[in-house]
Amino acid sequence: MNILILGSGGREFTLAWKIGESDKCDKLFVAPGNAGTAQIAHNVALQLSDFEAIGKFVLDEKIDLVVVGPEDPLVNGIRDHFEADTNLKEIAILGPGKVGAQLEGSKDFSKSFMEKYGVPTAKSKTFTAADIEEGLSYLDTCNTPIVLKADGLAAGKGVIISESKDDAKAALRSMLLDKQFGEASSKVLIEEFLKGIELSVFVLTDGTDYVLLPEAKDYKRIGEGDTGLNTGGMGAVSPVSFANTDFINKVKSKVVEPTIAGLKKENIDYKGFIFIGLMNVDGEPYVIEYNARMGDPETQVVFPRIESDVLDLLYASATGNLKNTELKVSDKVATTVVLVAGGYPEGYEKGKEINGLGDVTDALVIHAGTKQEGYKFVTNGGRVLAITGQGTTLEEALKRSYYGAQCISWDGLYYRTDIGKDILALQLNQLK
Repeated sequence: MNILILGSGGREFTLAWKIGESDKCDKLFVAPGNAGTAQIAHNVALQLSDFEAIGKFVLDEKIDLVVVGPEDPLVNGIRDHFEADTNLKEIAILGPGKVGAQLEGSKDFSKSFMEKYGVPTAKSKTFTAADIEEGLSYLDTCNTPIVLKADGLAAGKGVIISESKDDAKAALRSMLLDKQFGEASSKVLIEEFLKGIELSVFVLTDGTDYVLLPEAKDYKRIGEGDTGLNTGGMGAVSPVSFANTDFINKVKSKVVEPTIAGLKKENIDYKGFIFIGLMNVDGEPYVIEYNARMGDPETQVVFPRIESDVLDLLYASATGNLKNTELKVSDKVATTVVLVAGGYPEGYEKGKEINGLGDVTDALVIHAGTKQEGYKFVTNGGRVLAITGQGTTLEEALKRSYYGAQCISWDGLYYRTDIGKDILALQLNQLK
C-alpha cells in the first residue's frame, strides 16, 4: 500500500516509524514532515490547508490510505472534500468529517453531546461577549478553582484554571473581550473543576466497532511539578498504573460505548481516533475533553507498545473492517521526554544546531520541530525532539529516556526532569 501521513510533528514521525515497519507498506509519504521523517519516508511540500493539492498528490501517487495527524485539516473538512470529489471518494482516509471533528473543534458541541448521551463530565455553561455580564455573575456562584475553556481550537493552550473568582473574571474578560485566543475564544465555557488524576484513553473506531489503544498520561505544564504555562505537552508515560482493569471497564461502559452509540445516533460516520481526556475522580471516569486525533506526545508512548501491524489496524478503521482485526499490546512501559526550545511556549528562537543525535543508542529519538540544513540538524519549532525509552518497569524506561535526553544539546535546550515521578510516588504508596 502507498500511505500519506499529514502533519509535521512528533506524532507524525511516530506514526511514520510504526507504519514503516509493516510489510504491507510500499511507499510512505509525510506532508510536510520534518527532518526526521525525511530519514524514514518521503517528505512532500504540501500545505495542510490546500485540500486540492493534497487530492492531486493522492491521485498522482496512487495513495491507498491518508492518515490525518493534526486536528486542523479534520475540523476544516478534509474528509468532506474527499467525499465530495468523485475521483477521491473511494480513497481510504483516517479521520472524521467536519461534523464529527466538532468533538474537538467546539467545546460547546462536545459538552452538549456528552450531556445528551449521558457521558460523565464536569458541569459547565457557555458564554459569549454579548452575555459577558451574565457570565461574570455566574462566576460568583462557582466554587474555586474555576476552569475556563476557549470553545475553539487553541493549540492545546486555550484552558485557564483560576484560583480565585477575581482571576476568573479577569480571564473571562480577556478571553471574550480581548480575544486572548482569537476566534477560538469567541465562546468560553466556564466549567466545574474536577479533582483527581488525569489520564487519556485512545479509541480507534470504524464507526461501529472499536479497539481501545494503550492509555497514557501526559504532562502539559512547562515547569517542574506541573507549574507554569500550558504547553502542547512536555512528556508522557504508558501504561498508567492507576488505570486498572476495573477502571478501564468503567471507561468502556460509561464513556467509550455511549460516545460511539451517540455518534451513530447522530448519523455521524466516524472513522478514526477518538482521544478521550479523562479525570479519575475516586475511581470514576469523567471526561475533560475529546480530541478527534491522536495526542502529541502521547502517540510517542502509545504506538511503540503496539505489537500488531499498525497499518492493518489503521486501514481497517478507515474502511469499516475493525471487527476482523486484533490488537496486541506489549507489557513494556514506554516513557517520552520532550526537548523544547528555550522560551517555549512563548517566544523562542529557531535555527539552533542540534548536537548528539547519533549518541542516543538505547532510546527512540523522535523528531518534531526539526529541519536539516546541509549536514546539520537545526531547531525549527517549540517542541523540537522527544526521547522515548522502553523497559520492563517505569524506572527503567525513564532511565533510558533521560539518558537519551542528556546526550542531546543545543543552545537554549530545556526539558522537565520530573516526568513520571508522580506515577512512581503512587506506586510506592500502593506498596505501603
